[in-house]
Amino acid sequence: MKIAIGNDHAGPDYKIAIVQFLKENGHEVTNYGTDTFESVDYPDFGHRVANDVTTQKADIGIVICGSGNGIAMTVNKHQNVRAALCWTKEIAVLARQHNDANIISIPARFTSIQQAVEMVAAFLNTTFEGGRHQVRVNKIACN
Repeated sequence: MKIAIGNDHAGPDYKIAIVQFLKENGHEVTNYGTDTFESVDYPDFGHRVANDVTTQKADIGIVICGSGNGIAMTVNKHQNVRAALCWTKEIAVLARQHNDANIISIPARFTSIQQAVEMVAAFLNTTFEGGRHQVRVNKIACN
């Protein structure tokens, strides 16, 4: 699977662990995030991930910032992006099953690195159920 990942200064260590997990499991990763803890603007990295998802250069996106909110808001501005802010693996599963989320947003300041990796694993290993959920997903976009 092709995966785009982006993060701000709150998540370099999270990104490193997640990328290692992804590569160990045979995924192709495009890294748009910062590698330092020096302050940067999360939209600069979020837009790159969302562009890859919307143009199908990536199957799934992963974004990380302090609360997970700002970067989720950023990527959700893109048509056909359904980013879900997740803080447990159960929420990550539901985001895929019920909402057909294609980007997971991780709040680095509110989850551990181990939780983040577990959420990504759950997100990647869960499929969309369709059915009644498809009707709702079709109503998300404004256009």
